[in-house]
Amino acid sequence: MPGQLRDYFVVLPDSAAGAAAAGQLPAPGAAAGRSAARDATGSAREMGGALTVAHPSGRPWIVARPLVRKVSHLARGEDALVLIGPDRVPDAVLAGILEGARDRTGLERRLARLPGLYHVVARLSGRSWIRGTATGLRRIYHARHPAAGTIASDRPAVLARLIDAPLDESALALRLLDFLPHPLSRRPVWRGVHETGAGYGLALPVAAPGTAAVPGPTEHRWWEPPPGELPLAEGARRVGDAVAASVRAHVGGLDRISCELSGGLDSTALAFAARDTGPASLSLLTVAARDRYSEDETWARRAVEAAGGTPATTARNHGAAPAARNGRPAPARGRHPAPALDHHLIPADDAPYFYADLASTAAELNDEPLPVAPGRARAELLLGRARATGSRYHLTGYGGDEIFLGLPHAYQDLFHGNPLTAWSHLGGLRHQLGWPLLPTVKALFDRSTFPRWLAGAVTAAPQPVARTPLLSWGVRQSPHPWLTEHAKALIAEEFRAAAEQAEPIDPWRGRHVDIDGVRMGARHFQAMEDIGMTLGLPVAAPFYDDRVLEATLAVRLPERISPWRYKPLLVEAMRGVVPDALLARTTKDHMASDEHQGLREHAPELAELWTGSRLAEHGLVDARHLLRLAAEPFSPVLVEHSISSTVAGETWLRTAENAWPTAENAWPTTESAPDTTPSEASL
Repeated sequence: MPGQLRDYFVVLPDSAAGAAAAGQLPAPGAAAGRSAARDATGSAREMGGALTVAHPSGRPWIVARPLVRKVSHLARGEDALVLIGPDRVPDAVLAGILEGARDRTGLERRLARLPGLYHVVARLSGRSWIRGTATGLRRIYHARHPAAGTIASDRPAVLARLIDAPLDESALALRLLDFLPHPLSRRPVWRGVHETGAGYGLALPVAAPGTAAVPGPTEHRWWEPPPGELPLAEGARRVGDAVAASVRAHVGGLDRISCELSGGLDSTALAFAARDTGPASLSLLTVAARDRYSEDETWARRAVEAAGGTPATTARNHGAAPAARNGRPAPARGRHPAPALDHHLIPADDAPYFYADLASTAAELNDEPLPVAPGRARAELLLGRARATGSRYHLTGYGGDEIFLGLPHAYQDLFHGNPLTAWSHLGGLRHQLGWPLLPTVKALFDRSTFPRWLAGAVTAAPQPVARTPLLSWGVRQSPHPWLTEHAKALIAEEFRAAAEQAEPIDPWRGRHVDIDGVRMGARHFQAMEDIGMTLGLPVAAPFYDDRVLEATLAVRLPERISPWRYKPLLVEAMRGVVPDALLARTTKDHMASDEHQGLREHAPELAELWTGSRLAEHGLVDARHLLRLAAEPFSPVLVEHSISSTVAGETWLRTAENAWPTAENAWPTTESAPDTTPSEASL
């Protein structure tokens, strides 16, 4: 059945109703793991493809289906700690974290020793405490079950299923914008389901003694951005260590791994970091560009040559993995024998244009409509070729732009403390981007509050032009012309209501925009993870590790970003890992031509999509307008307005309608589970 979730967990209250809710969860399909296991204390076991960790009472506390991620669990008396992430955390490490923690604050101090990639579920003094990551790569949702009370999960669709939640048309309308800023990005598309903000944790209290009443959950902030005080050299060391630790957490100890090697700085850095983990085989995959002016392939070939890899082979099919090659290069940095390194070049003609095979988006039910949906066929091609190499884990450079590139808004922050340096940097940036002098000065001195900016962030005025100075709390945008008046009214009301009580992520504009951009990118990357699970290949973006973000924000602003250097912090962080000749690249390719050409190549599929449009049935888009645009792919309207978010909304809505099978077997609860033997597959 298309659209079923493949990887999720829920946290349940300690009650008979909570145990009953566990039996209502969607049943795992045939692809789920078949091994059954129990930890040494008997408090966690796998059954029917699901892993259950119990309350002290024996009722289910956490029910997880970790197809890719590892679940690490340790209990000490009635206190317990569960980490769900890319790597198994040894019991000794868990014990060191849990046994010294008297409260949430102490627990968080100890968790900072680990890579910031884990969902954390803890039970302290009878209370369950759940949180994701500060980058937003791992998120937490909660809903009020009519019988069991508050239930939490990392997937909103699971909660929507449990409480039979209807879709929220206002939230759907918001997803038709190109950018959804904080805090509106936290609006789940199902009514009655709530998202806990990144950087906040959710506390689930127990019922008062002698009563059945359970108070609602409370949110607590556990993460604050560090002050930007470190010099570049010290910050680069911390970033380098954080990137290396994140890569090891994903692929350390695996024999065959793969990396996307676009030729850009981000993917190149990760390819060399992955090589240093010492796999037996490392496959690097590059998609050739149709644009004859593209430089990515040239830089990718240089990277492979510098790494001592074999010449590129043209990857044209999904055949069996090639045998390891002889003649390995010299050991990387003296720590591991260098892997057998193969370069696979995917011909440009093999790469689908954007908007290809739109029906395939039904293969995953993402948490929400994500604008990356039009490129799913391209992602599936790349990950399919990676899997054909025998790779057990695939790394990408996603997040590198959001983490290291820096946005012009940051110069507002710098101007407060160092106006001369800020103006000098802005001068270089202004000439690069063509910003006029007077509008730049006006934007620099603007002191609008975040609520005031948010109230006017969506306007009927034309789209901002490329030469508009970007120094505010975000990007102003106008609704697409094919949205109905009903959709525009819903969007306007949501922004107005949010502005009444909105608080920025950080008091400083630049840091607010930087962190919001990282969280938006991490949210979008979830679609890539889900495609990987569909294909049977775990895929990761190590840059979205909390420790990488923290190390980046801790660097002095004028040294972290510069109009005269390309990603200076990443360059210095990877010096000694990546050859200097590769760190010298200052250009970046784009794929705008493939998107525009895709509108023409796949016009019939787009026309079919708008015929019987589900968004139109909800009164959110004008299907006739969209049909006209499908017949006019080079219309000036499509130059000014991207159709990606609307395509994503339409395909997601069709998937959500068919997400659940009409009949399924319930998972067994802890009480009915068969007794089994311990296994590393469990805990």
